[in-house]
Amino acid sequence: MKHGTLAGAVFIALALITGPAMAGDTGRTVGGVVEESARTGGHAVRDGFLTFGRTVRDFFTGGGRAAKETWNENAARTKEHAREGARDVEGEANR
Repeated sequence: MKHGTLAGAVFIALALITGPAMAGDTGRTVGGVVEESARTGGHAVRDGFLTFGRTVRDFFTGGGRAAKETWNENAARTKEHAREGARDVEGEANR
């Protein structure tokens, strides 16, 4: 009985020591994912405002055709930023 109690105590001690360490890793991973997700969302909002502003500017300075070209160029840039952000989020999740 004495060895069973000792083994149980060792098991509980190991669980108490390793549990917070594993939760800490998970917490850092979740925190990194949330941070990268927020950064990606912020960049999307920024890119949207810049696209709108540049398109309006080019509409008034170069007409509809220039505005359409600007919109398409900026949309491609926004899409690439979103893909980069998705890779960053995935990288954080797989750490």
